[in-house]
Amino acid sequence: MTSKIFAVLSLAGMIGLGGAGRAAVRQGSAQDTTQCHPSRHGSPPPGHDAMTHRGDQGMGFLQTKTTHHFRLQPEGGAIAVSANDPKDASTRDQIRRHLEHVAQAFARGDFDIPMFVHDQVPPGVPEMKRLAGAIHYRFTETEDGGKVSISSGSPDAVTAIHAFLAFQIREHGTGDPLTIRE
Repeated sequence: MTSKIFAVLSLAGMIGLGGAGRAAVRQGSAQDTTQCHPSRHGSPPPGHDAMTHRGDQGMGFLQTKTTHHFRLQPEGGAIAVSANDPKDASTRDQIRRHLEHVAQAFARGDFDIPMFVHDQVPPGVPEMKRLAGAIHYRFTETEDGGKVSISSGSPDAVTAIHAFLAFQIREHGTGDPLTIRE
């Protein structure tokens, strides 16, 4: 068993995927993602379908049922995910469990989920791990999902956070600004 599959199996158990989700991960196939569509902001980046497939597995919800946003802010930024259908309580709750787990994992210097989803070490991660004590992560619920606020008073940490979030914007094709906003 590869270390990536082991990591996904471990993550599936931690974030509470149902039996079907764990079975799909064990078999190496995500839930049906044949309805994946190009980014709302032009053509998806190369490898987007594979990333979406891994995102379904690693995050515990279908990417096609959610919208991701990554914001660069003066002291760091934020990751926000919402269910596309306001009546989809199941996806909303899966998003919340995932983001709460992400905030806790990142605070421990654990970036296994984004490394799995993107099949590489995202820019900024080595520095964010090294500067873990200077970075603060806070999960909050939103009406249709949740948000992880990432902040630091360290200029080096802020630079790393911005690199990480800018990578996410490009990879997910969200169309979010690559400039710092208040």
